[in-house]
Amino acid sequence: MNTHEKLNYVEFAGRDLPATKTFFSAVFGWEFVDYGPEYTAFSNQGLDGGFYQADMCSQTSNGAALLVFYSADIQSTLQKVIDNGGTIIKPLFDFPGGCRFHFTEPSGNEFAVWSEER
Repeated sequence: MNTHEKLNYVEFAGRDLPATKTFFSAVFGWEFVDYGPEYTAFSNQGLDGGFYQADMCSQTSNGAALLVFYSADIQSTLQKVIDNGGTIIKPLFDFPGGCRFHFTEPSGNEFAVWSEER
């Protein structure tokens, strides 16, 4: 459902769209719809969005926004990220109210995962 003046869609650059699709499908269960060879979209993941073919990537070190997943079992999610080609760029750390880690997916985009406890 589209809601007036609420966030609705997010887009990321992706230098390796097939690898990015494989990663998110394996780790988070995403499904994609391709719109030609240079764009793929996902939906029903908390926020709809897509990846477009480009050599750039989204990382906080360059001032990019950080999208954060929630996990009820952060150790399991961490292992799935590693097993499916993600790179841990900030190992699991605690913060008031929980813990999180940051990773990049095969196209280099940075995401994080948080949970209330380890």
